[in-house]
Amino acid sequence: MKTFKLITTALACAGLVASITSCATAEPQSSEPTVSIAPSQSIAPDEAKADDIYRSVTSHEMRIGDKVVAYDAVAGDTVLRDMQGHARANIFSFSYLRTDVPTEGRPVMFVFNGGPGSASLWIHMGAIGPRRVVLDKEVDPSNTPPFGLEDNPNSILDVADLVFIDPVGTGFSRSAEGVDPKTFWGVDEDAESVAQFIELWLSEHGRWNAPKYVLGESYGSMRAAVLPRALVGGPIYNGVMRGITLNGIILLGTTLSGRDLSAEPPKPTAAELARSLPGLAVTAAFHGVTSYSGQDAAQVYAVARAFADGEYAGALAKQQAGNLGTSERDSVLAKVEAFTGLNAAQIGDDLHVDPREFAKALLKNKGLEVGMYDSRYTLPLANSGGDPVADDPAMGRYVPGFVAAFNQMIRDDLDISTGRPYAAIYWRDLLSSWNWERRGVAPGQSYAVDLAWAMRRTPALRLFVASGYYDLVTMPTDAYAELDKAGLPSDRVRFENYESGHMLYLGATSEEFSSDLREFVTAE
Repeated sequence: MKTFKLITTALACAGLVASITSCATAEPQSSEPTVSIAPSQSIAPDEAKADDIYRSVTSHEMRIGDKVVAYDAVAGDTVLRDMQGHARANIFSFSYLRTDVPTEGRPVMFVFNGGPGSASLWIHMGAIGPRRVVLDKEVDPSNTPPFGLEDNPNSILDVADLVFIDPVGTGFSRSAEGVDPKTFWGVDEDAESVAQFIELWLSEHGRWNAPKYVLGESYGSMRAAVLPRALVGGPIYNGVMRGITLNGIILLGTTLSGRDLSAEPPKPTAAELARSLPGLAVTAAFHGVTSYSGQDAAQVYAVARAFADGEYAGALAKQQAGNLGTSERDSVLAKVEAFTGLNAAQIGDDLHVDPREFAKALLKNKGLEVGMYDSRYTLPLANSGGDPVADDPAMGRYVPGFVAAFNQMIRDDLDISTGRPYAAIYWRDLLSSWNWERRGVAPGQSYAVDLAWAMRRTPALRLFVASGYYDLVTMPTDAYAELDKAGLPSDRVRFENYESGHMLYLGATSEEFSSDLREFVTAE
């Protein structure tokens, strides 16, 4: 592996963004780093001095399928500036650029996670990056070290260059000195900063004519839906014409419901309440507490969804209206019991099972709670601290391995040493400051409408929606309902469900998802 590290200031490189092309093209004389100029002091995670630039470039090769793939990893800052040239923020990214094939016509995929407040390491280390975390079990792994790290045979680097983006306040990304990071913390503000980063990246790497894809997970699916508007630009929305269109958008752990902060949240409709049943049914079947146990998750899901969309939603509507007859109620209740493994007392008079209550009730007789982020995972019910993330049986189990493997990788493989901790997820200040108000849209408008706008404006734009059957946080049925209501062109939308959870590439599904994603990117 040859290595070239650059830690310097913009004084050494002309232009708005320090350019690897102009500043780091010299071939090193040995395998050791030839430049290593440490900054005079560490930089706080939330602010950077105006012209501090960090870049590290390393060269690697790996095997994907029957091919040996050579690539450069470019990790470091891109400076966002205002029209007067003043630095506003440094966005840190990880770019993996294949070097043994021509770049002309080669796709590039911009990747981010959600939160808001999450860095990109989850998809980076779990799905499509060139290296991946190794846990000791596919489901319910140990969350104590040591953890493994290996080349990822399911990376899609063979067919597309990959750019993992950490928005301001996450990872190593931070606002410039004297700039309030809250100015980047909002739906439109966040999308604008990511769009500016993409514009600068395309110029720096000479990839304006490359096929372009964005992939977002969880809140990142909202960001991916909004981004086309910021990338194209216009006089009403952001006052800038960037003219950047996308070939494809990929949504994982999709959440698209809008928020109307000016009014009280509306009471869920019967159809909305019914949507949770398929996820509960596949979970109960997985844990062996219903007659559906042992059946394929897709089959259980399909049967439960047909019941939920029809008979169950109808009964819930009558229940809400106060005119559900006793005979019909008893019939529907018996079917809900059969699907969920809960008894009538646990289900309650309203016939609806709340997913969070279900997670605690399903295996209560065994003293276990199932995960919301992946309902295959379990932890004891007793002694929970009640934290929705740290005490979730899934998030609490796989997060430590991801974070440890990532930090090991950036040190040992990418030769990164910033003197700052990498913020995997940053909630403090960010969540409470997040601006959900949006420009030029109706209050509470679904983000699926943004996707419909983008697909109208770009007739070749395609959408890939990937979901996990065992995701009780962002259920597949909710994504389908939002997209269906928005009237997207069905011939350009692909839906795939996987036998996994919110991070749908965990638990023996990584290869399947990677194969589907590769097919999506390479399709004409």
